[in-house]
Amino acid sequence: TGVMVIDATIPIGLGQRELVIGDRKSGKSRFVIDIISNQKGKDMICVYVGVGMQAAKAKATYELLKLREAMEYTTMVVSTSDDPPSLQYISPYVGTAIAEHFMYSGKNCLIIYDDLSKQAKAYRQVSLLLKRSPGRDAYPGDIFFLHSRLLERSSKMSRKLGGGAITALPIAETQSGDISDYIITNLMSITDGHVYLDANMMHEGILPAVNSQASVSRIGSKVQSSLLKKVGELASRSLARYAELKSFETINTEVAEETLRDIRRGKKVKEMLAQLSSVNYSTDEIVVLLHMVTADKIEMIDLTELGTFKLQFLEYYRKIVTEQFKQKCEKSKDLKEIDGEVSVILERFLRQRSQETKTKTD
Repeated sequence: TGVMVIDATIPIGLGQRELVIGDRKSGKSRFVIDIISNQKGKDMICVYVGVGMQAAKAKATYELLKLREAMEYTTMVVSTSDDPPSLQYISPYVGTAIAEHFMYSGKNCLIIYDDLSKQAKAYRQVSLLLKRSPGRDAYPGDIFFLHSRLLERSSKMSRKLGGGAITALPIAETQSGDISDYIITNLMSITDGHVYLDANMMHEGILPAVNSQASVSRIGSKVQSSLLKKVGELASRSLARYAELKSFETINTEVAEETLRDIRRGKKVKEMLAQLSSVNYSTDEIVVLLHMVTADKIEMIDLTELGTFKLQFLEYYRKIVTEQFKQKCEKSKDLKEIDGEVSVILERFLRQRSQETKTKTD
């Protein structure tokens, strides 16, 4: 996806269905738009399905994708909030039919449903007008089948059948962080995992606001390279440890040095996973950045300077990295195989940074 927190801790494979949930204004639409933008040059066809969207938002989404040159490989299917419920109900099926055309042609396709909770409400309206018996929350009895027959069409074909795939990212809106809602739980049982976007993290300015502790991918590390899997596990462990220990920051008592180190590392991992919109990270870049922070190689860098450090380091790294090292990051089995080279790259970068700072001061 090009999104560091997803590729490292909640990996998504071809043909997977990964639910994206979160409260209103938690950055769900922007998150999937960034993923679409990151598919540029990766031979991936994208289908964006907007259900019951405001016309202004649909236009803004189109303009943003056009600005990022993503419309060259993206098809938009939109039913607005002014359209009749029957049209809002059927638009995800139209988008899926388009995606299936590409899948059966042997191509990889990414489909976004924004969002399926609105489709469920539209289907409820249609069912009530048809005088069908209402069930829980006035939804008809076949509401589960509505989404299962839609999402089960996302899959990975065998080589014999062309090798194409549809990867689905359905979106559903939660109310005040409640993930026990009827439609949400239905979708969670159908999909292969979920990404939870935390409104509190959004308000703190952490983007993307992915709560990796509350998210899950049932495909998991099976689709990751060995090194990406290892740094992802170390990063997840550091975040979990930080979540346990962060209460110690507010308590005015003596804390063991090891505990303080775990807290500092957790904070830096959290900051390292933050990502500006439209920024794309490759596998080797994620491996190098997360290895540096989880192995305490950048302890000398203050937390407040980490964002600037990351941008400057990546600018340097992209100039000097060799294709051989990139392959090593993707194919090696042990972090020890790249540890020495990462230390050398970091040392050279810090020396150059120090010289540039000294020159500016002089």
